[in-house]
Amino acid sequence: MSNISKENEIMIKAKVLDHLIQHLRERTDVQNIDLMNLGGFCRNCLSKWYAKYANELDYDLEYEDSRKIIYGMPYAEWKEKYQTEATKDQLNKFNEKE
Repeated sequence: MSNISKENEIMIKAKVLDHLIQHLRERTDVQNIDLMNLGGFCRNCLSKWYAKYANELDYDLEYEDSRKIIYGMPYAEWKEKYQTEATKDQLNKFNEKE
């Protein structure tokens, strides 16, 4: 990446993040616990990171507002529409990592 300017590198990363966010919005069948078990992060992690870095840049962004950005709707609405009860296997895998 030596020939890419820092500004362009940031723009590329922003586009990648936008693509990831859109992808996760469309893949409502993929549960957060599955993301955590496989990748070690989920939509809520992205929301926390989003709020953290916005606040570091002096933008007053609450966690729930960043969740709306990541989920594309209020979290409670997404949870009601798409979240399923975690299976015993999913919970066991999650608890093994702690």
